[in-house]
Amino acid sequence: MHPLLTQRQAAELLCLSERTLERVRVLGFGPKFVRLAKSVRYRPGDVEAWLASRVVSSTSDKGGNQ
Repeated sequence: MHPLLTQRQAAELLCLSERTLERVRVLGFGPKFVRLAKSVRYRPGDVEAWLASRVVSSTSDKGGNQ
């Protein structure tokens, strides 16, 4: 089992601010996460899968924007 990432670690890995990562989580289109009591953690594989799902070929490709 891989160690879980904190919100800060996941945001750094994705080159996003913590606030942006929090926003996409609340809106329901960010990486899957684990809720442990009041804490939010991310599995590295889920972060990588979410990032892979965002890959597009051009700016007109809307596949990664949902």
